[in-house]
Amino acid sequence: MEKKLRAYMQNAIEVENLTVTYGKTAVLWDISLTIPKGKLVGIIGPNGAGKSTLLKAMLEMVDVLSGTITFLNQPFKKSRNKIAYVPQRSSVDWDFPITAFELVLMGRYNKIGYLKWPKAADREAAKKALGLVGMLMFADRQISQLSGGQQQRLFIARALLQEAEFYLMDEPFAGVDIATEKAIVILMDKLKQQGKTLLVVHHDLSTVKTYFDWAILLNTCLIANGPVEEVFCSDMIMRTFGRSHVLLDEAAHLTQNKTTGVS
Repeated sequence: MEKKLRAYMQNAIEVENLTVTYGKTAVLWDISLTIPKGKLVGIIGPNGAGKSTLLKAMLEMVDVLSGTITFLNQPFKKSRNKIAYVPQRSSVDWDFPITAFELVLMGRYNKIGYLKWPKAADREAAKKALGLVGMLMFADRQISQLSGGQQQRLFIARALLQEAEFYLMDEPFAGVDIATEKAIVILMDKLKQQGKTLLVVHHDLSTVKTYFDWAILLNTCLIANGPVEEVFCSDMIMRTFGRSHVLLDEAAHLTQNKTTGVS
C-alpha cells in the first residue's frame, strides 16, 4: 500500500527506519511511514505507545538512535520555519507572567527573528488569530487566569500565526470543553482545506473517523498507516491496543456500526 501511495501522492512527511530509546527502553522501533500532503492525521495508540515521542523526534526534541525524517524532502533544520507545534498543555508553566496576546505574538518570532520588535502588521495578525479562536476579548488577560480550554485556544492561535505548512499537535483536546474541541476541529479542517498537513496525537477512538482522514496506529512499532476508512478497523485497533483494552469492544462496535449504518 505504501509503495502505491508514493507513486501518485506528493509526500509531505517521510519517516524511514526511525528508532528512539529512553535509556535501554525502546519507545519507537524501526518506524517507516509516509504522509501525503494536505492530510489531517490522527496518531492513535495506547499510553506509552510513542505517539508524543514521534512528534518530538520530528522536531528534533529527543535524540534519535537511528532513522531519518524529512518534510517535503527536506530535513527539519531546513523546514523548521514551516512547522508549527502545539505541545501538551500540561508541559507548560502557566504561571509565567505573560498575557494571552503576548503568548500568541510569540508565534511570529520565527519569521521576524527573536531580536526584532514585532511590527504593527504582526500585532494585527496576532489579534486576528485571537479572534479566530474566540479569544480576542481575553487578549490582556494573564495566561494563569484562563481556563484549560482557553489556554489551549491560545496555543492554536499561536500556531495559526506561524502560517506554517505543517501543524504538529500533541493532544490538543485534552482537558478542554466540548465547545473548545469543536472550535479546534473546525480550525483544523480549514487548515486542511488550505493544503496544510496536520498531525494530531489523539485518544478518543469514537471520534477518529469523524475528525481525521488519515491515521497512524502506533504501539512502539508501526501497526498501520493510511486512509482512516482502510486502517481504522476492529482488527487494527485490536492489534494496536491488545484484547484487554477497555475501549476495544466499544471501538469495534463503533467502527462496525459506522460501516453498516447502524446507530
